[in-house]
Amino acid sequence: MLLLGGAVLRASIGDLYLRYVKEGLRPFLIGAGILLVAAAVMTLWYELRPRPKPEPVGAHLADAETAGTTEPALADAVQRPHDEPGPEHGHEHHHEPRIGWLLILPVLGLLLVSPPALGSYAAGQAGSVLTSQNSASDYAALPAGDPVDVALLDYASRAVFDDGRSLTGRNLRLTGFVTPGPDGQPMLARMVLSCCAADGRPIKVGLLGDGPAGVAADTWVQVVGTYSGKVGKDPVNNADVPYLQVTGWQEITPPKQQYE
Repeated sequence: MLLLGGAVLRASIGDLYLRYVKEGLRPFLIGAGILLVAAAVMTLWYELRPRPKPEPVGAHLADAETAGTTEPALADAVQRPHDEPGPEHGHEHHHEPRIGWLLILPVLGLLLVSPPALGSYAAGQAGSVLTSQNSASDYAALPAGDPVDVALLDYASRAVFDDGRSLTGRNLRLTGFVTPGPDGQPMLARMVLSCCAADGRPIKVGLLGDGPAGVAADTWVQVVGTYSGKVGKDPVNNADVPYLQVTGWQEITPPKQQYE
């Protein structure tokens, strides 16, 4: 518990936890880590605290004789040889299975190894989250800016379900990582979380024009372009995949928050 609590706190105090869960869950992780560490310290104190030595059996026997009575069990304990344990002391020492120490391995993995956030491999194995469940009726106008920053999921939703009406005539800037498309051409993708990395699903946007061709998968880029009416299909789940007409792009450092 001490190692697990320490690992959770180590991940939560920095930015490592963002590879596993959404940003809003940080207070809960810190609270859980503190509780685990406190419980572990209390358990260690309980196990290692000094205990009072038991009184000799002879003293109890003498007290019983003074009172004129002798408990049979007490007398039997005095007369029994040391190599003959009584029925109530036959199993004094219990040892837990040593295989239980293997439970430490995943905790050590969390402490010593920092796996990357979900990337192009996960995006290629799962279908896009843009399905009919995401449809909405009206979209608000985009904020001011030229180009204006638009999240991948927001762009895809506006392009498919609003026919690009709120995107037309604007220069758009999208941020994500490069992932190979079904035709081998690069696509822009980002993982969308409901809670944690275990339920992460990709949102994918196709690229037309002067896109990041020849760039390695998982490379983070910012792409500037305009709305394109082209819509393809994700071969994994047959979801709609909108396209962006690229006018420029640049490679960037992966952001602190890599999930949407």
